Amino acid sequence: MERQRVIAVGSYPDWDRQAMEASFTVTTVPQLADLAGLDPALRTEAVAVAYKGGAPFGGETMDLLPALGIIANFGVGFDAIDIEAARARGIRVTNTPDVLNDDVADTALAMMLALCRRIPEGDRFVREGRWPKGDFPLNRKFSGGRAGIMGLGRIGRAIADRLVAFGMEIHYHSRSAKDVPAGWTFHATPEGLAAEVDWLVVALVGGPATESYVSAEVIACMPQDAVLVNISRGSTVDEAALLTALEAGRIGAALDVFRNEPEIDPRFHALSNVILQPHQGSGTVETRRAMGELQRANITAFLQGEPLLTPVA
Repeated sequence: MERQRVIAVGSYPDWDRQAMEASFTVTTVPQLADLAGLDPALRTEAVAVAYKGGAPFGGETMDLLPALGIIANFGVGFDAIDIEAARARGIRVTNTPDVLNDDVADTALAMMLALCRRIPEGDRFVREGRWPKGDFPLNRKFSGGRAGIMGLGRIGRAIADRLVAFGMEIHYHSRSAKDVPAGWTFHATPEGLAAEVDWLVVALVGGPATESYVSAEVIACMPQDAVLVNISRGSTVDEAALLTALEAGRIGAALDVFRNEPEIDPRFHALSNVILQPHQGSGTVETRRAMGELQRANITAFLQGEPLLTPVA
């Protein structure tokens, strides 16, 4: 098969870049905005984009690549890509689900444990030589609490299954009730879920439909000292309302995602009742390799006229 032109957008490690170059003729650009500066003849040749970024990928950008047939997204979330614009142009879109479920679920639990057992503070307490001067303050118990999963999809279910091992009481909210183990409680509204749990874990997909889904009203329903955990998208939470509740000391938070990341609101920096992470939910070598393999496999399937492995449009 003739090697086809693929444009790789984003920063790819050597193992991904070399694997792409072994199968395709690859042009790499750091950012989506750099597409416009490519030679027009090269842009005309491109039949696929391997996309690794968060900038909006809309119709005008797609039109820069007249032969474009597939956008293979690196990541499970594809909210940056205008799906309707792609569909109108006959462009297929794929993502990389499932291969990252375990890592994201593990990250959620790690943040929850780190917050309730004050792991970062305990580390500093020892390193700074304060232990001989007095005992570390008591923490809160993790096992046996009430966990609410906002969005019981693949990742949400993986988180819930892990929390069962900690003796957690599982509550969830989704568009409809799911086939779940006996004893799990469905809540028809996000407010209803928030009011009944100690841990509110946000595992929603991003995009306009879930913009500020965890609203000020939902946050207001959370009990005193409850914790909001977000491993989905920063857009799913009303961040202004969250910051107000955190600064008042009413709730805590464990956050891997933010609005305007990586330039997050500096108000977060001063808070001691939050765990902050740099959007590293899927950030292991093993999972990132698997994501790259799936991204390339979708491009190969498209070029060979075979069914796509993980189509979203």
